[in-house]
Amino acid sequence: MDEIKDEIIVGNPTETLLDEQNDVVNAIGNDADTQNVENVENDALTTQEVNKENEENVETAQNADDEEESVEEITSRTLSPGRIVLKRFFRSKLSITGLVMLVILFAFSFLGPLFSNLPFIWGEREADDSKKVKETYYTEVSAPDYGEDTVYIVTYSEPTNYLKPSKDHLLGTDDKGFDVFSRLMYGGRVSLTVGFVVIILETIIGVFLGGLAGYFGKWVDQIIMRIVDIFNCVPTMPMLMIVGVALDAQDVTGPAKLYILMAMMTLFGWAGTARLVRGQILSLREQDFMLSAEASGLPASRKIFKHLIPNVMPQLIVSMTLGLGGIILTEATLGYLGIGLPAEYATWGNMINAAANNTALRLYPNLWISPGICIVLAVLAFNFVGDGLRDAFDPKARR
Repeated sequence: MDEIKDEIIVGNPTETLLDEQNDVVNAIGNDADTQNVENVENDALTTQEVNKENEENVETAQNADDEEESVEEITSRTLSPGRIVLKRFFRSKLSITGLVMLVILFAFSFLGPLFSNLPFIWGEREADDSKKVKETYYTEVSAPDYGEDTVYIVTYSEPTNYLKPSKDHLLGTDDKGFDVFSRLMYGGRVSLTVGFVVIILETIIGVFLGGLAGYFGKWVDQIIMRIVDIFNCVPTMPMLMIVGVALDAQDVTGPAKLYILMAMMTLFGWAGTARLVRGQILSLREQDFMLSAEASGLPASRKIFKHLIPNVMPQLIVSMTLGLGGIILTEATLGYLGIGLPAEYATWGNMINAAANNTALRLYPNLWISPGICIVLAVLAFNFVGDGLRDAFDPKARR
């Protein structure tokens, strides 16, 4: 009987269904777990692929940087420092533009007058009197006391040579018959020469005094820097105006007046260069190469002008280039105010002085617009070249 009951219990259909349901549930659960595991594995694979791509991109960027650095290192090893500076300089479009403008201005000013055989090239003080006219400006008034006749009061009447632009005078002539186009050439000679001479003299004085102050220090530095402070406090333009008026009062004209004005501009302009050189030498004199020069027993003059000053030259070149524009503007200002060279000596500054005449300002803009354009172009060109040199000499520049 017990065996029969066991068989009946084992063969119970309800329990069999429950077992089958449990088997189905377990199978479904196993399938779900399997799918979740597969999804997790797929997500992990996707993440790994993305990370691998990112790592490849980072490696590619690093390789590109390494290649650039290697190219830069190879270039620095194969090219001299001067050629590296030139390469950086000519990469800048503004630098090339400024250089081209300077070449054109110098060729125009110094080579143009050599072609005097051309019909539109005149001498600096060669006047065209062939078409002299007499301009009379008068005011008409009524005079009842004299009957019905008209009375004219003449307010201005003198011979004048104002000529409009033509094939013989590309930019016309001024009131004295001087050709404006030709005087632009001669004026450019004076203005550009003044700029270069003054900036070179300022640099020589500034390098000498700044080098002494930076190298020796102590009381030498104190004395020279106090002198620099005094000159920095002097108002340059008013002083130059006073000097110009004093020279006119003493009847000092022509080239002698120009030389004195150049000397005065140099006297009031060297202080900035001296301060620049002194600051650079203060930082350089503690370098290893200067300690080696000190141990070698070299004289002070050799250490200053052989080892220190060459290391300051990049900053000096940039400072000189940027300072040229300011000197040209100073000369133009003195010429416009009428305290520069006399009118018979052409400069861009005294040519702009034509605008001080109300008649020329209104009726003959060709007299003062053209020298104004030349001044603007010259100052812009020097500034462009100076900015390019500053970037080229920068050791941290990578482009």
